[in-house]
Amino acid sequence: MQQFVRLIGWAYALLFVGVTALGYMPPLMDMNGYLFGLFKLQWWDDALHLGSGIWAAIAAWKSYGATRTYFRIFGPLYFLDGVCGLLTGMGYLDLGIILHGPANIPLETRIAANLPHIAIGGFAIIVGYLIARRRSAGEPATA
Repeated sequence: MQQFVRLIGWAYALLFVGVTALGYMPPLMDMNGYLFGLFKLQWWDDALHLGSGIWAAIAAWKSYGATRTYFRIFGPLYFLDGVCGLLTGMGYLDLGIILHGPANIPLETRIAANLPHIAIGGFAIIVGYLIARRRSAGEPATA
């Protein structure tokens, strides 16, 4: 089970590095610089995505315990950011809701922009709190 959790950590690392790279692929941008025609990523969005990927990679490389901790911290933060974005049009991880307040964004756009956050964060919660909640019988106790 420990190797499985660490493998998921590596998958999250690749996912977030890939998400960061998407913002630099011209075929995915519209004429106004919106990714998939839905939202415009700023440098701080890229920094958050890349930082999340680097954090996942370091955790997966270091140990099972570090990977479990990554999912236990990252999952709720990312999930709640998606819920906040869905309800208000702005997330909190990039300080959008604090700096700009709620945004009048069409519901379809809020769903498209925040459903991935909710799904990725929700799955991280499942990994961190259910899949990695205890080691299987016979597995060594490693950090």
